Order: sequence, then structure tokens, then C-alpha cells
Amino acid sequence: MGRLKDKRALITGGTTGIGFETARQFLAEGARVAVTGANPATLDAARQELGKEVLVVASDAGNAAGQATLAKTIAEAYGQLDILFVNAGIVEMRPLDKWDEAAFDRSFGINFKGPFFLIQALLPIFANPASIVLNTSVNAHIGMPNTTVYGASKAALLSLARTLSGELTPRGIRVNAISPGPISTPLYGKLGLPQEQLKTVADSILGQVPVGRFGNPAEIAKAVVFFASDEAAFAVGSELLIDGGMTTL
Repeated sequence: MGRLKDKRALITGGTTGIGFETARQFLAEGARVAVTGANPATLDAARQELGKEVLVVASDAGNAAGQATLAKTIAEAYGQLDILFVNAGIVEMRPLDKWDEAAFDRSFGINFKGPFFLIQALLPIFANPASIVLNTSVNAHIGMPNTTVYGASKAALLSLARTLSGELTPRGIRVNAISPGPISTPLYGKLGLPQEQLKTVADSILGQVPVGRFGNPAEIAKAVVFFASDEAAFAVGSELLIDGGMTTL
């Protein structure tokens, strides 16, 4: 406890799943926390469950222009920012011939373009030192069918862990990435598939995980806490795969 005492943190997509659990653990470690989300219902639930000390902000992660507004809100609330966890994202699975430009742009907008311009907008208020943690995916590494666009968008985000490290380390900003395998979160429920088909997809994915189960959000959140803390001061441009062994196959 206390590893993030008095640090000011922003978690995108922090009202459900991995982001929500990370917010809880950040609070337990003494951080001041802001979370974003786009769903009014989960925004309200986060306000109630995380407590009034948490800043809950409605923000569209895929709106590049809107990232400056979010950065302004954080600047007004905290002055400076010590930790950014880029967590908001979507997964859309389609065969190659079923993709259209609008769906392609939506996936890249939320998973890469929005985060890129958020980091840019936050540059003036990052403290020195500061930590950026990017939530990428095992799909940046494996050739899972129907994940062409999702995997590419996460690979692009993962690339920032290295390229931004080269650019931002002199400013005292560390950039690292976590790449989860399948995690039990509401993310899969947003695929828009019938329950029976969703179970088929889940069973297929589970068959590729050597440990024989999905991960849970707390297992990812603990890794984020490490990268965000001073314990990881020598971790720069690193990636931590937390995938139940998927990449060992």
C-alpha cells in the first residue's frame, strides 16, 4: 500500500473492466484518480462505486479533437499529471472481406488515433518524472483469425512504447506497455454477437490459452500499478505479456 501516494492519475476507459479495477487499486495505493468513459450508465455507476474523490469524465476515446478538452479538464483538476493509463479500446472481429472503411476508422480511432492525440495534449502537464502505461494486446503478436484490424491497431499502440520512450525519456516520462491475453471483462459482450455465438467465440479463444482459463482484471491492474510506481523507474519502453501462455504455443 502507498506505492502511488499523492500521485495524480488518469485512466481512460476506467468505468468498467480492467480500467475500473485499476482505478480501485490506484486508490488503494494512495493515488488521486480520474477516469473516463462514454456510457452514461457506467459513468454513473463508477461515480457511486469509486467514491466522490474520483473525477469521472465523459469522454469519447476515439474523438481526436476531444482529447484537448480532456487534457484541459485534467489540468484544471490536478495541475499536473503523474500517471496516464491508456486503457480505453474496442475489439471488433470480422473476416477480412467484411470490413468497411467506417468500421476500420472506428477501431483505429479508439485504439490508436485517440490515444496518440491524448498523449500529445497532455504533454504540457506531465510531471517529471511521469509514467505512461499503454494497454495493448496479445493480438499484436499472434495471427488469430478475424482480428486483422484489431491486432494492427494494438500493434500500432504497442509501437508507441518504444518510439515515445526514445522521444520522452529525456523529459522524465517513462512509457511502457502491458499486453493482456483474454481477460474476463465486459469487452467481449460488446461484440454484438448472440449469446450462443459469443460462447462459441469464447470457447475457441480459451482453447488457445495453455493455463486453461481467462485472466481476471485484477491480474492486469497489478501490473499497471507496478509500471506506474517508482518501483519501475528503470523500466523504459518495456512490454509485459500477461496472456496465460498464448504466445508460447
